Amino acid sequence: MKILLIEDEEKLRKIIKLYLEKEGFEVEEVSDGNEAIEKFQPSMYSVVILDVMLPQKDGWSVLREIRKKDDTPVIMLTARGEDDDKIFGFELGADDYVVKPVSPKEIVARVKAILKRTKKPNSNDILFIDKAAREVYVKGQKINLTQKEYELLLYLYERQNIALSREQILNSVWGYEYYGDLRTVDTHIKNLREKLGDLRDYIKTVRGYGYKFEVKK
Repeated sequence: MKILLIEDEEKLRKIIKLYLEKEGFEVEEVSDGNEAIEKFQPSMYSVVILDVMLPQKDGWSVLREIRKKDDTPVIMLTARGEDDDKIFGFELGADDYVVKPVSPKEIVARVKAILKRTKKPNSNDILFIDKAAREVYVKGQKINLTQKEYELLLYLYERQNIALSREQILNSVWGYEYYGDLRTVDTHIKNLREKLGDLRDYIKTVRGYGYKFEVKK
């Protein structure tokens, strides 16, 4: 999932980005209002984190422009915590309002909370992987995966149409310190296919080598 981070204070911007990337998010940085308006495109970002006090154009102006285009969730960052400011932000279409100073861990938690509220799978999604929540949905229905099954599916999914050897999969998903054998991969693939149901054929066997994830057109 991609996040647009709009913050002119470089130190704060970098640390927020670092914490978000640790949680698996892709982050694009912007430091002024004009650049933010140019960068933003409908449906490109899962969440926008937007500072109010920006050079060129302030955060309120940027928020207005975003809302003209779509309803991407926006978290406002500001040093002003007065009720009137918060109300103004919500009336413009903000989804959350955070007063500085703020912990980057809190920002991550708020991003995850917004994604849970606003990013819901539906029956039109053949396969939906929510990285923030570490959940997988098939045709709108959540499937229960173990931690390793989830990590295995995500590893294959992010490398679609690439033949991956059993050794590659074992080392990447279980780690080089794991002393199990290659049958561990085969066993988890078998279980994963069963849980994917109608989508089991998305995981192809590459005979004598390993596996690849291939979506049917």
